[in-house]
Amino acid sequence: MSDKHIISIDLRGELYVPDTVLIPYIEGDGTGPDLWAATRPVLDAAVAKAYGGVRKILWIEILAGEKADRKVGKWLPEETLEQIRKYRVAIKGPLTTPVGKGFRSINVALRQELDLYACVRPVKYIPGIPSPLKRPRDVDMIVYRENTEDVYAGLEWEAGSPMARKLIELVKQEDGRQIRMDAGIGLKPMSRFGSTRLVRKAIQYALEHHRKSVTLVHKGNIMKYTEGAFRTWGYETAIAEFRDAVLTEEEIRRNTGGDHPADKLVIKDRITDAMFQQILLRPAEYDVLAMPNLNGDYMSDALAAMAGGLGMAPGANIGDGYAVFEATHGTAPRYAGQDKVNPGSLILSGAMMLDYLGWKEAADLVRDALVRTVEAKTVTYDLARQMEGATEVRCSRFGEAMIQLM
Repeated sequence: MSDKHIISIDLRGELYVPDTVLIPYIEGDGTGPDLWAATRPVLDAAVAKAYGGVRKILWIEILAGEKADRKVGKWLPEETLEQIRKYRVAIKGPLTTPVGKGFRSINVALRQELDLYACVRPVKYIPGIPSPLKRPRDVDMIVYRENTEDVYAGLEWEAGSPMARKLIELVKQEDGRQIRMDAGIGLKPMSRFGSTRLVRKAIQYALEHHRKSVTLVHKGNIMKYTEGAFRTWGYETAIAEFRDAVLTEEEIRRNTGGDHPADKLVIKDRITDAMFQQILLRPAEYDVLAMPNLNGDYMSDALAAMAGGLGMAPGANIGDGYAVFEATHGTAPRYAGQDKVNPGSLILSGAMMLDYLGWKEAADLVRDALVRTVEAKTVTYDLARQMEGATEVRCSRFGEAMIQLM
């Protein structure tokens, strides 16, 4: 395949996407193949309809997870990483991650190896989907979650291991505090560099998409030198790099009596546990949320539950010049091969990918078709059992219905 079909970066650091572009995909484990079989035709149909054949995606399969282990004996082959580096953009289904034992998360490894430091999770209510909220239509938030640091850095040691014992002794000797000798030990690194670039990306997105606010979500009242520092560094970044475009919530309160100037982006911060209440009780007041890794994991899943569940929650892992778009839910192995599960998460992640390529017309076609399909109550089992009068369809049929409604 020709290099002329490969995405490149221009001198300004912006993507150059050829009209015919090569995109790698990872099917995923469990229900991944079913999801991909439904998703790929939807994305191809949207591109064809939006651009009349002028633009096209050439798909290349790359391996990770169980399929990679079977074929090449590695869960994440180096060749897969090299292919993503070469082609810059990829899309993937869910991958297996064991709990409490075994290999590290492939998802985490992809993020760290490729430095995909921003996990981006947009959550917007789709009319007609059951929700526990009284006003679910108010849910329209974008989570920017730091992806490489915090407790997800993988710096942990089993209870009783030599390293755990050394760290326990070090804390006792240097700090005078006692940790039980049968404790497992984990470290929570959070740097100025990592925090700053995540908040910068969140603010840039908010300004480019005319959002009203960015909220720094943290537990800085307890973890003052990690989560508290994230808050401090976030405000410093906003003021130092975006001074003419932003105002802090405190500045608005002090200088304008609480009125929000229409031409300014508001920078707020909230304690994490309080923010969980805010997204439930006052979702209309929040727009873009920037937060450390673990907080972002919890918060994005909680938001998804308010707007239809993980089956309808798209996601992306984005760095500087590289991006991997993914289903945000698990592999659901008991449904593997049954053509049963909801492909909405992967399909909407594909729409995010089209946005990233600059193919907004095709992305809008995908989102509009999904909304219209749900409004017609043509849905997979997870939604059909909650919707009165719904027609339950298979995973593949949901994708076909979307194409018919484009």
